[in-house]
Amino acid sequence: MTTGDEDFDGAVNMTAAELEKWLGTDESKSVGQKTGGGESTGHESGRKIVAILRKRKGELTDADRAHMRKVTGYVRRHLAQRPSGDVSGTPWRYSLMNWGHDPEKARS
Repeated sequence: MTTGDEDFDGAVNMTAAELEKWLGTDESKSVGQKTGGGESTGHESGRKIVAILRKRKGELTDADRAHMRKVTGYVRRHLAQRPSGDVSGTPWRYSLMNWGHDPEKARS
């Protein structure tokens, strides 16, 4: 496994099933910058992450790996901007979850 894969695996702490279920919620669709099609950038990213998580490492394309690096960078930057107080129902948390990271999920 490459370092990029390990970084991605550390940044994305939701399973494909958890993320797919989350992306179907109103909360998921309520946050983020919308693109021309009405879907937010983060929501679109979440769909790509689900597809990446369902692939075997050997099936990953260069585009998949580029997206994995983008996800890792986004999660790191966003975590550094954590607001004070309870974040459970905040757009900050919802946005991170669209990118596959739930800051309230216990690390295993």
